[in-house]
Amino acid sequence: MIYDTFIAPFAEFEFMRRALVGTFAIAFGAAPVGIFLMLRRMSLIGDAMAHAILPGAAIGYLLSGLSVFAMAGGGLIAGLVIAIGAALIARHTEVKEDASLAGFLLISLAIGVTIVSLGGNNVDLLRFLFGSVLALDDQTLLLIVSITTVSLLALALIWRPLVLECVDPGFLRSVSRAGGPAHIAFLALVVMNLVGGFHALGTLLAVGIMIVPAVTARFWARDITMMIAVAVGTAAVAGYAGLLLSYHAGLPSGPAVILVAGVLYAVSVLVGPVGGLLWQAFPGRHLEA
Repeated sequence: MIYDTFIAPFAEFEFMRRALVGTFAIAFGAAPVGIFLMLRRMSLIGDAMAHAILPGAAIGYLLSGLSVFAMAGGGLIAGLVIAIGAALIARHTEVKEDASLAGFLLISLAIGVTIVSLGGNNVDLLRFLFGSVLALDDQTLLLIVSITTVSLLALALIWRPLVLECVDPGFLRSVSRAGGPAHIAFLALVVMNLVGGFHALGTLLAVGIMIVPAVTARFWARDITMMIAVAVGTAAVAGYAGLLLSYHAGLPSGPAVILVAGVLYAVSVLVGPVGGLLWQAFPGRHLEA
């Protein structure tokens, strides 16, 4: 019973093993980035940038079909252009960066859906919006793993300015000029991980595996390193359990993964030791224990 439920789907079917490897790789790359998005109060900006990659990926699709690297390259270029454009608008006008990104979000989503609709069909549109984690091939897995590797290495290089900017941005500006370059590099990492997540979970859900585990981790740890560990573990568990739920219940795989992450978030809101509702309701009893 236990083997048939929890192990057999991955032991017997290669597409399930590929999906599991892909979701684990995304968890290790996207979850740490999500922690810094949350701490920098940029969670909704991540959602906007997830939509920003759609037009570039759609153009890559029109030019080269379902070529992984063409769609990834187009999405990466589009995401970086829109991120830089929103930053420039915020710097040189009275519009804030979040407002300019919100405008780009709606425009990008409309353009991307229009391009896919004109050049493809409803199946292609659904794949762009919701992904196809069960259809990952070797090229896509290689792309996702490469993005995760680059993301972790880059985070290690810009770790200190990122942490300082989360804690005390004024102090960072007074002692170093690394804040600006680190911010640009961080936005590039956000776009890269969204491009990787796009192939598995689609435009609408790619940011979910980045943000939901991050806000879940906030209820279990105060230290940034521990929050990252909890977020990665949450994303990995959501990937594994979501694939099992999809297999046994016949649910779409991408939404199933995010649904499991949502359940873990709801449980954390209730029982998480850092600000959870039960711990706030009975603080004395927990302290005595």
